[in-house]
Amino acid sequence: MSDPVRKPTDQRWCEKVTLGFHNSGGTAVRSGTVTFGTHVIGALGIDWATVESTRKLPTPIGAGARKEQTWTVCVDAWRVPLGMHIETRDVTVRWQ
Repeated sequence: MSDPVRKPTDQRWCEKVTLGFHNSGGTAVRSGTVTFGTHVIGALGIDWATVESTRKLPTPIGAGARKEQTWTVCVDAWRVPLGMHIETRDVTVRWQ
């Protein structure tokens, strides 16, 4: 899995997160999940909270294949008052 590439949206409580996947194994990945840890950051840079969300992997990913996917990751709007923003910093993948 690549490092997440983040892009802002027009809503401060959402961002687009792109990940690249490379199946270096000998069989196809048929299912799995990706979990995003999205941090709510205050105006002074203080990390106020981390909100997790889970999505399905873009499967199947064939043996030796690469795949890229972009998700719009959001938290509840009330968690991100004016002057605050989000950063999706933590990403974990569960291959099945």
